[in-house]
Amino acid sequence: MGRWEPNARQRLEKAALDLFTERGYDLTTVAEIAERAGLTKRTFFRYFADKREVLFGGQEELTRLFSEGIAGAPAGATPLEAIGRALDAVAGIFTGERLAQARARQPVVAANSELLERELLKRTKMVQAMHDALAARGVSEPTARVAAELGCLAFGTAFHRWVEAGNRREFGALAVEALSELRTATAALG
Repeated sequence: MGRWEPNARQRLEKAALDLFTERGYDLTTVAEIAERAGLTKRTFFRYFADKREVLFGGQEELTRLFSEGIAGAPAGATPLEAIGRALDAVAGIFTGERLAQARARQPVVAANSELLERELLKRTKMVQAMHDALAARGVSEPTARVAAELGCLAFGTAFHRWVEAGNRREFGALAVEALSELRTATAALG
């Protein structure tokens, strides 16, 4: 595969995930990722700040979709209905083509404390994006914060169910189900 061939970002992501799975995250270098992808280290750094970010690409798109989904909810929508719209908006990026990559990514992240910390930062940014979008709709505190946290919890629950071995359901259906379960659980709190 030549350096000039398209899809450099995807090639780097695949090479990194393959190497992380084969050798472990800590034992894999940027140079090895670039070499496996048929690219240079310099090209790697055009796409990613460091090897950790290979596993967290697309975060900006995700937070944008959460915000747009909430903003696009009907004027009379409740905060959780707006969160449901946000989950619908992000469901489109969790396609069957991404499922194998997501399933391979999870054990790599789970096995490394640095990656788990980065995952928590990603979660914090998602909650903040949903909170800010709800606040822009006029949702007051602490309702906006609670709804955003529930939205992130529904997202995480749906994602973990989606990547489970043997799962055949689409992310969108799992997200609707998770949000519904959380609605029921919060109502039971009294």
